[in-house]
Amino acid sequence: MARITYRALQKAVADLAKKVVTDADVILAHTTELATQAADTARIADGISALGVDPATVAETSHLARLMDGISDSNRAYMGASLDTYHAAKATHQQNKASHGGIAEAFNRSPVDASNLNREWLRQE
Repeated sequence: MARITYRALQKAVADLAKKVVTDADVILAHTTELATQAADTARIADGISALGVDPATVAETSHLARLMDGISDSNRAYMGASLDTYHAAKATHQQNKASHGGIAEAFNRSPVDASNLNREWLRQE
């Protein structure tokens, strides 16, 4: 079993939640930019078609726009999963507080000097 203190776990979960939200915001910004570029590329395909550019080039440009739009949709799904991860981390944080918060508070209020405790006795108890 991994050795981790309550405070270390609490900090790790809070840090993870913050990082996930920050990363989701970055993904959203990239996704929005990509969707904008996909729409621009589709407009360009329509424009070059009207100008009489060869059909193969128009088809490639339209295909690129569809690919970019698909990537944008995939990024949105990934961002949704990131937010699910954030909610899971937040729930873990709350569960951690509910499960161990009382123990940590009692320990912090205790007038007993923990540095003088016999650790072997605690393990046996």
